[in-house]
Amino acid sequence: MRPHCHETRLFIDNQHCSSSKEETFRLCNPCTEEHLADIAIALKEDVDRAVECAQKAQPAWAALPVQQRAAHLNRLADLLDREATKINEVSSTRLGEGARTTADPRIQLDAICMGKPSVLGESSLLTPGQVGLSVRQPFGVCGDAILPWNVPITMQLAAVAAGNTLILKSSEKAPLSAAFVGHLIAEAGFPPGVIQILSGGGATGKLLAEHMHIRKISFTGSVRTGRLVAQAAAASNLKNVSLELGGKSPTLVFPDADLRKAIPACSQSIQFNSGQACIAGSRIYVHESISHEFIKEFKKVFGTYQHGDPLDKSTTLGPIADEIQVKKVVEYIEIGKRDGKLEMGGVRVESKGFFIEPTVFLNVPDHSKINVEEIFGPVVIIHTFKHEHEAIKRANDTEYGLYASIFTRDVDRALRVSKALEAGTVTVNTAAPTVSQELPFGGWKGSGMGREVGIDAVKRWTEEKTILIKVDEKHEC
Repeated sequence: MRPHCHETRLFIDNQHCSSSKEETFRLCNPCTEEHLADIAIALKEDVDRAVECAQKAQPAWAALPVQQRAAHLNRLADLLDREATKINEVSSTRLGEGARTTADPRIQLDAICMGKPSVLGESSLLTPGQVGLSVRQPFGVCGDAILPWNVPITMQLAAVAAGNTLILKSSEKAPLSAAFVGHLIAEAGFPPGVIQILSGGGATGKLLAEHMHIRKISFTGSVRTGRLVAQAAAASNLKNVSLELGGKSPTLVFPDADLRKAIPACSQSIQFNSGQACIAGSRIYVHESISHEFIKEFKKVFGTYQHGDPLDKSTTLGPIADEIQVKKVVEYIEIGKRDGKLEMGGVRVESKGFFIEPTVFLNVPDHSKINVEEIFGPVVIIHTFKHEHEAIKRANDTEYGLYASIFTRDVDRALRVSKALEAGTVTVNTAAPTVSQELPFGGWKGSGMGREVGIDAVKRWTEEKTILIKVDEKHEC
């Protein structure tokens, strides 16, 4: 039987089920503001049951040869491919973005498979009379505290590949596609308890972060919530924590940049997912010698947009996720109007739905809240600079350090500035959402701790153990 497109229940032990007390929260369509679904809230009893099922399943799952675990993941990838259109439709109904912005699960799983050889251990014969071995073993039960709502099926499947069992919690802003994937997990033949999906708000995530039988937890979201996850983990059993947090990503456009490439890339970076991306290029630093031309042409490109149904191919700028987020964006816009010059946009679209016009600010002081805090909307600040060292200093003057971009034709400058920028990812002559699944992704400073994806993705979900073997070196005939 094919699953209903709006699955709203929890997924525990390979079965969908209601909350233990049948509690739900209301979900609205951001395009129309109409009621969309009532989503189950995982309470303490539900979290405890999910952890118990995961504990029961983990030893047998870890004992499987890696090829068998990979076979389950490959079957899941095939099913995600088969249902890609439906998953994209479900995600779009909630997020206001079409298929063109949904992460490709096959790429993610291929990257996991690339990382399998890197889980090998080491050996040492440096101590006489002793053989030393270093091996890697799974943590046990792990948690993915909140799936990122702007890319809602980006799951930490490397944890499962490493032999852990995994409890996922979808974001309350975008729970539908994750719930839908539960059907595919069961169809792929995963043993009950290996992957489980819960829904709910911050209280549910807190239950995972502080649970004494979860040994590692990851979180993707805001710095504020990331701190709470880390605090809960430290206050419970000191579980290992991986955090992928926010960004205030700078883009540096030097006088020799090819503006035919730089301007569309800068526009797409903040227009992608309506600016609701941690890597969005929300601060642009343009050399003063080309600033007039850049701003004029940027406004033309950024202003070419179409609000509407995200499933309509003509739509190029979807809505903000919910009423809470759209009010936050409007508050930041008001700060920008007070502190700088509004060059374009700056209003909420007067219609049904949570739409914001593409917005550009100039002459914003570096210390303004709109310039140093993450907005998560289609709002960009354009600055000008005179010298390279000035641009680097101002780009780094933030507590975020997730992503940065450079546009120049000078190879020496590209390498020099890339090294100087304080960011986990730096792109040259391209911009967000450009990423690489075969290389690590994560932030410096307040943008997080740990790394995701890349060839070491599976290794990061294992504990390292040293084994020392005494060897009798005396020989007897």
